Amino acid sequence: MAIESVNPATGKTIKSFKPIDNKEIESIINDVNNDYLEWKKISFSKRKSLMLNAAKILRDKKNKYAKILTLEMGKPITQAIAEVEKCAWVLEYYAKNAKSILAKEIIKTDASESYVQFDPIGIVLAVMPWNFPFWQVFRFAAPALMAGNAAILKHASNVPMSALAIEEIFQKAGFPKNIFRTLLITPKQVENVIENPKVKAATLTGSEYAGSMVASKSGKMLKKSVMELGGSDPFIILKDADLELAATTAVTARLFNNGQSCIAAKRFIVVDKVYDKFIKLFKEKMSAVIVGTPTKKETELGPIARKDLLFELHEQVVQSRKKGAEILLGGNILKRKGYYYSPTILTNVKKGMPAYEEELFGPVASVIKVKNEEEAIYVANDTQFGLGASLWTSDLKKAKKLAAKIDSGSVFINGMVKSDPRLPFGGVKLSGYGRELSHYGIKEFVNIKTVWIR
Repeated sequence: MAIESVNPATGKTIKSFKPIDNKEIESIINDVNNDYLEWKKISFSKRKSLMLNAAKILRDKKNKYAKILTLEMGKPITQAIAEVEKCAWVLEYYAKNAKSILAKEIIKTDASESYVQFDPIGIVLAVMPWNFPFWQVFRFAAPALMAGNAAILKHASNVPMSALAIEEIFQKAGFPKNIFRTLLITPKQVENVIENPKVKAATLTGSEYAGSMVASKSGKMLKKSVMELGGSDPFIILKDADLELAATTAVTARLFNNGQSCIAAKRFIVVDKVYDKFIKLFKEKMSAVIVGTPTKKETELGPIARKDLLFELHEQVVQSRKKGAEILLGGNILKRKGYYYSPTILTNVKKGMPAYEEELFGPVASVIKVKNEEEAIYVANDTQFGLGASLWTSDLKKAKKLAAKIDSGSVFINGMVKSDPRLPFGGVKLSGYGRELSHYGIKEFVNIKTVWIR
């Protein structure tokens, strides 16, 4: 079965690739391991220099790489450029901070000297998704390589051009040829990679199903894993919220990346005292969104990444409507070339509906009316997911108390949930385990070694 890059704005195949076989996989892993044995000895200053080279390539060629993202998964071009720039940022962050983060930690004990040091563990497999084809990879690769590890990438099957471009960037930056390699393989071949004794750990960003498969195999092989999975983030609006700002942010938080983001706001939980006013503002602003060809700068909402995902999203809307949800805006597949879905608002969303229970991966907002803040927090937590949450109120003292009651990996108060190299990122419940980014992320894939001296 070929690995194909299909333009979701047209439905036309851009390029096809033949998956490599298991023998070639083994050969590549051997090459990566050989380079790792030398790379782990390289100084932080040399790693830093190469990482900054990669960042410069991204900044200098941002338009070139952004075009690949837009062609392969339909990301609006302005957002694609921003993604490439963010990748440069994460490379720069770890280039400048890895040495101090991984410095020996002195701990006083009964020894004459005792400390903790952070050693690389070897080859880490990254199984990555299509929705942020560059960012998801670079936010893993930057800390992994700066820690002295090697990396192999199994990217989503619909973004092979992105996968190969990332490998090329590291090689152009001067990294050893095999310290970061892309494997063009099928999902079924991932088990074979995890089983290889030279592969020491795995990280996955993707669906709960894919995560459970990789986590299960990694656990069986007693290998470390980090999982960043789905989300159905609550966007909680209390009676004292700035509704104009909340509504404006709500549109961006729901539609950014064509609504295909694990940390997108998906469930809009609004207290009844401000419900009508918020809904009016929300509908006005959603209606004004420019849907169009993602290569055009004015486009704010492009296509869904794949045809099957488009129909899956619509079926969730249809089933929710059958169970009593009301369509305030949109709710239909657009009649145009490509895989486009209209900006959609569902109201009267209740427990038992797909719009309440499931992750809707596309431009569909589920609005849930609640009586008060206590019910708002209950509904926010009434989900199998726990990735991010956004809370809107003018009472910051109260907001901090409520943040402690929300079951999620992050809570953003009066702002949109977003990832930042300086802050840890990850979830709880079915949204995964472990953390990426910040000093927490780089320590996920190191040997935290105690040294004790008499």
